This record gives sequence, C-alpha cells and structure tokens, in this order.
Amino acid sequence: MEREQENKVEMRQRVRDLQSQVDELKDLVNTLLSVICEEPDGVHSGAAPTIPDQPGTNYCM
Repeated sequence: MEREQENKVEMRQRVRDLQSQVDELKDLVNTLLSVICEEPDGVHSGAAPTIPDQPGTNYCM
C-alpha cells in the first residue's frame, strides 16, 4: 500500500516536470516563430518588401 502511494507521488512529480518542460518549449517555439515571421524592417504586416527594377514574382523569403 505504501509503495503504491510512493508511485503515485513520483508519477505526479514526473507529470509536473513534464508540464514545465512543455511550457518552456511552447515559449521557445513562440519566440522562434516570432523571429522567423518578423520582416527585416521590424513591421509585421505580412507583405514582402519590394525590390526596385525587379519583377515581383518568383521570390522566396
């Protein structure tokens, strides 16, 4: 009986640790996505910058 309670306590601690790791990873992913999506001028408009005297197609950013 005592061993079962110890197992439950260990399991709860493990779940808390894993939840903490998940939360940290979510923050990291959100930060990385923000950096990836940010445009060079720092504006989050979603529009790609225009390049003078060049056609506006076939560019990948």
